[in-house]
Parts: sequence; structure tokens; C-alpha cells
Amino acid sequence: MVGRASPGARVIERDGVTAAVVPAAAERAVLNSLMYDDAAGLAAAYDEVADAYEEIGAVWTVWVPSTDEGARAALHRAGHVLDAAPAVMAVDLKEIERPPAGALEDWTADGDVRQVGPLNDRSYTFGTDSFTRAYAGLSPDGLTTYVARVDGRAAGCLLIIDHDGNADVEMVAVVPEARGHGIAGKLLAHALADAAERGLETSTLLSTRLGRPVYERLGYREFGTLHMWERKLRADPPPT
Repeated sequence: MVGRASPGARVIERDGVTAAVVPAAAERAVLNSLMYDDAAGLAAAYDEVADAYEEIGAVWTVWVPSTDEGARAALHRAGHVLDAAPAVMAVDLKEIERPPAGALEDWTADGDVRQVGPLNDRSYTFGTDSFTRAYAGLSPDGLTTYVARVDGRAAGCLLIIDHDGNADVEMVAVVPEARGHGIAGKLLAHALADAAERGLETSTLLSTRLGRPVYERLGYREFGTLHMWERKLRADPPPT
């Protein structure tokens, strides 16, 4: 979806490899990123994908399971550096309880997907509008967009993507001035209760260290990590 949500964006799909190329936010590796099924497929597609990112001047990342030592070594040789290692977390939706009525006063499961980018830009300290640019044309198809409001203004959001009995959680954000009131946890609890009512069985997400306590309180548990191996533009050769 990211690879089709902004001007000039595209998706590269090769055997076991999927990469989003997003020129509208070339400075953000989390948006210009690649996932793969096995190291051999990654090696076969690597040069083509690297050229595509080089063409738009992108900082980009490869999501690598922590157990894949071969891929990590190959990426290190290619000039990638380890940038982050978010936790892979999952919960059985049978464990989820909906918050009591009134616990979160103003929220909707029919939010405007156009609010997701700006809310994430306001919530994280990257100092850019990169999410807004990258999600300018994000289609609501296949998404359930949750938005919480404070004093009538959007203050938090998240996306749910249903797939094979699982509710994938993306783009969780709460603006700084609204933090400290449990908005993210309560909004997510409503989203998960809705997912269970739709017949889904599990939920998964990627968590930073900061977000982990929120998810653990809902019953999520860690099942490993994904390493983000980032590559910046090739530096110009030193003058001779």
C-alpha cells in the first residue's frame, strides 16, 4: 500500500522480494524498505532494488529476521548499518476485553485515512512531513482507520489490516499534547475487540521500546525481532 500511495511511488516484486520505492519521502528508510522470504531471493534482487533507490536518492532499509546471519553479513558488506530492531509482537484475540463505556469518550472506527499521515508526523520527532507526503493517496480499501479525538480534534490514530485471520496493527500515533491518558491503548483495545467480532483470531504488530509497555498491557508478547539494516546514499569518492 505504501508503494502505491504517493506520486511516483511504485512496488518492486521479485521472487520472494517486495520493495516500496517512495520518491515523495526519499529521506525516510522506514517508507523506502524491502522485505524478503529468503536470503537467496534477496541476493538475486538486490542490485535492481539498490539501483531503484539510488535513482530517487533514497535512504532505504531491509527488514531482516534476527536469526538470518547470512543476510546481515551480506548487507553489512554492501554498506548497510543496523538502525533499529523493533520487536515482533502478537496476541490471541480471545484475551482481549473491550474498554468500559466512556473509557475513551470520542473515537471512531470510520476515521479519515487522510488524517493518519499528519497525526504520525506530529507524533514523532523526525521534524518532517514525510508521512503526510508518503500517504497522500493512501487508499482506504482494506483498511480500518481508527481515530480518537480530544476536544473535537483528532489526537490519535491507528490502522488495522485484516489478513488470513490476523489483525495487523500499523501507524499507531498520539500527538504529544494528548499523551498520558491511555489513548493509544484504549483505542487499540476497541480495534482488537472489533477484530475479534469480525472473526479474526490473532493480532500482530512491530513495537519500539517506547510502545512495548502499551502493547504488553493488552496481552501482546514478543516473538523475536526484525532488524532494520539501513543504507544511505553512496558517498562521493574523495578527491584525488
